[in-house]
Amino acid sequence: MSISAFLLFGIQHEPSGYAVLAVSVILGFVVDRDLGKSLLLIGFGIGVIGTISLAADISYGHMVLMGSILLIAVVVPYVVDRFVFKRHIVRFPINTGRRWTTGEYVWLVSVVGLAWLIMPFYFITSGTYLNWPTVHEPSELIRLFIAVNAVGLWDELFFICTAFSLLRHHFVMWQANILQAIIFVSFLWELGYQAWGPFLTTTFALVQGYIFNRTRSLPYVVSVHLVFDCVLWGILVHAHNPDWLPIFVSY
Repeated sequence: MSISAFLLFGIQHEPSGYAVLAVSVILGFVVDRDLGKSLLLIGFGIGVIGTISLAADISYGHMVLMGSILLIAVVVPYVVDRFVFKRHIVRFPINTGRRWTTGEYVWLVSVVGLAWLIMPFYFITSGTYLNWPTVHEPSELIRLFIAVNAVGLWDELFFICTAFSLLRHHFVMWQANILQAIIFVSFLWELGYQAWGPFLTTTFALVQGYIFNRTRSLPYVVSVHLVFDCVLWGILVHAHNPDWLPIFVSY
């Protein structure tokens, strides 16, 4: 299943991607019926996402199309898992009743610093910021901000709460985390995190899986992701307009 995501989003070869996806679901049912159900749900999400372009296009039409498809990729597996399969493995834990620890607050702040230090170098020196549209007008800035953060929120809903949770039901933590990271990073590659970006996105995906496994808190993993994405938005704006937001280092 993870390899199918690599083929669909990384290499972008749909025939082999969908073939491997179908075979993985069939083999899942052959090995274990419950595993087959989980792979079917993950495969549905991967498959439906593969029907659209993931290019960073902030035109109104593409934002509506992509938003609709990503919503379907999250809602359908949740509804089927809970009301058809009667398992409720896919959850979006919000009201956990657990207070964030001092270490978790420190990590949240650290993410801002790490993004500020590392991401300008990556985007500017590799030229990958060009995978995102040039923005100048206020409406473009707002749409880019919404798009970056909306996709960040969706990442946690699908890759962590859905794919990782389903895989964790069948595999030990480190195995499930690696498998979800392959899917996560493949998606981000087509989205624009190319060149040597997978070295960064793999680390991020693995850390997010580890944090969710430890905290079981959707608000926390989303907070980590969105503070990162807010910095990312600023970097993209700065890269396209070097005179803007001089708080970032230009390379």
